Amino acid sequence: MLSEAVESYLTLRHACGFELKSDGNLLRSFAAFSDARGECYVCSIRAVEWAGLSESIVQRARRLGVVIRFARHVRAEDERHEVPLPVFGREKSPRPVPYILSSDDVRRLVQEASQSGYRSLRRRTYSTLFALLACTGIRVSEAIHLRFDDITQDGLIIRCSKFRKSRVVPLHATARAGLANYLEQRRSYAPFDDHVFISLRRKPLRIDDVESAFRTVAIKIGLPCEPGLPSPTPHSLRHTFAVRALESCPDGRDRIAKHMLALSTYLGHSTVSATYWYLDATPYLMRDIAERCESFVTGVQS
Repeated sequence: MLSEAVESYLTLRHACGFELKSDGNLLRSFAAFSDARGECYVCSIRAVEWAGLSESIVQRARRLGVVIRFARHVRAEDERHEVPLPVFGREKSPRPVPYILSSDDVRRLVQEASQSGYRSLRRRTYSTLFALLACTGIRVSEAIHLRFDDITQDGLIIRCSKFRKSRVVPLHATARAGLANYLEQRRSYAPFDDHVFISLRRKPLRIDDVESAFRTVAIKIGLPCEPGLPSPTPHSLRHTFAVRALESCPDGRDRIAKHMLALSTYLGHSTVSATYWYLDATPYLMRDIAERCESFVTGVQS
């Protein structure tokens, strides 16, 4: 039965450190669907039929992609398994173009957050949080999970965030001072919770809290938000950091490659291709770096 092969595959993947909660549920569903029709091996027609049960074309592609990866694995040992073709297209929708903030936008955003809402720790919380996101480029989820012990002499310790990666993010002296000033007020507000950023409920911030606060401030300072165009979100601060870092990219092909690799590691990307995405998303950066490479090569040849 195909169910047995699925369970063996999931056990192996779990042993390698993959959770596969969603993929596991989908594969079990596919195996049950196939078993009910007497299929002992992955059948392309059956896989497409099962994936097509979803109403969304993106979800169909996602379901079929899970089966394709499983089929490639089991076919290595038994060629009677078929590897379906990705007839529903890409599993993921194209990433939206990032909203890039100007230096003045960031300054006004932080300033407005320090004056918005109740006259309480809330103002310092969001102004400090937005400033930290802007100057470090860490993810919102990483910031709201920070604890007191994660602020060290070497910088911020980002523990097992996305892709199960941990890293140290250096802090500029001004960022360190800003955090210290905030913590001076914050510690007495919720003394029994060691999360750095706390809500008015005296509990760790939630992502929807941050998104709501950001949206309020963005509207107050008049950040453009037009239908069909990128919208500003808290993650825009990370995108802006990445783009500004790319703008400072040095000359020379080898130095550019090293710069991209260092930035990818700093941002906690799973692969360097995730960092190169910013070049696709911001064509002027691709043009600038290409021109630098071209001028470098021309200079060497002459």
